[in-house]
Amino acid sequence: MALCLGQVFSKDKTFRPRKRFEPGTQRFELYKKAQASLKSGLDLRKVVQLPEGENINDWIAVHVVDFFNRINLIYGTVSEFCSERSCPTMSGGLRYEYRWQDGEDYRKPTKLPALRYMNLLMDWIESRINDEDIFPTRVGVPFPRNFQQVCKKMLSRLFRVFVHVYIHHFDSICSMGAEAHINTCYKHYYYFISEFSLIEHSELEPLKAMTEKICN
Repeated sequence: MALCLGQVFSKDKTFRPRKRFEPGTQRFELYKKAQASLKSGLDLRKVVQLPEGENINDWIAVHVVDFFNRINLIYGTVSEFCSERSCPTMSGGLRYEYRWQDGEDYRKPTKLPALRYMNLLMDWIESRINDEDIFPTRVGVPFPRNFQQVCKKMLSRLFRVFVHVYIHHFDSICSMGAEAHINTCYKHYYYFISEFSLIEHSELEPLKAMTEKICN
């Protein structure tokens, strides 16, 4: 019997507490619908498609939170292998290096150890998910006009976690017997961002070979 993601990756090591949807809300119902489709064995390309009659921003919001939770779980499990000594920069091999900039504490792109970068990244995303002006939860409150742009930035930065984990910590993932599960998570993520054109293709270059291997 196939194991679910939470059975393979230790929930005790989740990098951040899971974000949950309030029961009874439209987004909670959309989340349940999305999860049911995932568990049904349907083609992931079809699973990510917007359900008829649903609002695209609600659908994107549900998936951004879900990917945040799942990627948190994946990185939290390998974070013990991701120290300042083993990963002194946030990188994807020798060709790709990511520098942190948030316009506040880090006004210029700053080179950081991967673990520090991840902490800042998760804090940054979490603060936006919890911001009612960006992710409104009250009925009748509209999404801001720049909502999809904000989500594109969040998803782009979450992609960097996949890059670092695949390139620098994939042996650890394999030793846990979790290769198939991170691949499925990545496929789900990739099909979703592709379905709604949420990331420029040039940004996906670091995992081009992996994407061609598992997503085509």
